[in-house]
Amino acid sequence: MLLSKRSVDHRFLYRFRHVALLTCLSLGLAPSCLAGDAMSAGILSKDMATIHLLVGRQVIEVEVAATAGKRSRGLMHRQSMMPDHGMLFVFPNAEKFCMWMRNTMIPLSVAFLDEEGRILNIEEMLPQSDTPHCAAKNARYALEMNSGWFKRQCVGVGLKLKGIGGNLPVN
Repeated sequence: MLLSKRSVDHRFLYRFRHVALLTCLSLGLAPSCLAGDAMSAGILSKDMATIHLLVGRQVIEVEVAATAGKRSRGLMHRQSMMPDHGMLFVFPNAEKFCMWMRNTMIPLSVAFLDEEGRILNIEEMLPQSDTPHCAAKNARYALEMNSGWFKRQCVGVGLKLKGIGGNLPVN
């Protein structure tokens, strides 16, 4: 199959971007050098900072919900979320907190993470449900992705995410 010059350039830029992201993540510079084209997805919230994280071998873009108001709103009322995009909930202290899906229209998976970004447990959540889904141990973060994302990526308990640390935006 012949590829047009435009297709080749697009594929090159896509690969280049991922190499750059992996380089930044490996240097521990994720929040400072990777926040950027949050609006390119067209679905991300305009009032939330975004960062890139490395989960296993997959680079993801996440909105950061670090205030009480943004954590409460979460992904409510969204009709869809792009693949490899999600929301990182940052809590002021590590504790056994719970998440629910009130007014959330899309099925999600949530990974609860400790202070170091290590996955404690992963739960599947159905849309528009008040059923609580809780951290198995004291957690500092929760990462919401499209339903089944962690399973499809072969990501499980014990994996440590890269890019979570002291330089997270505190929107």
